Amino acid sequence: MRPAPTRCPICQSEMEVVRLHCSSCDTSIEGSFALGQFSNLSPEQMEFVFSFVRCEGKINRMEQEERWGSYPTIRNRLHEVIRKLGFEPGKDETPELDDDVRSNVIADLEAGKITADQAMRMLRGEEE
Repeated sequence: MRPAPTRCPICQSEMEVVRLHCSSCDTSIEGSFALGQFSNLSPEQMEFVFSFVRCEGKINRMEQEERWGSYPTIRNRLHEVIRKLGFEPGKDETPELDDDVRSNVIADLEAGKITADQAMRMLRGEEE
């Protein structure tokens, strides 16, 4: 079985699924059906996702396959897939703290000025 085309071969517009058929009992259902977010990915992007999952999300293991390139190339491909799925890469990441702020938080913790809980929240950028 081949994957359903997502673009019209004539005008390149997005294709719509309007009929589903069961080959076992010959039942057909017509209507408008969503293909899901993964239908937005190109065949190469889907292959990348399968490799990424097979490698348990470990970029260093993907680098060993050589097919996907170096760490920066793999990371760029991953960000491309993330965007294509409708998300923004890095949006949920913890903000980067400069070394001075991190050192001050650790010093305050060691001096007993703040609790471990407060230090963790500060290092995550949740409180000043």
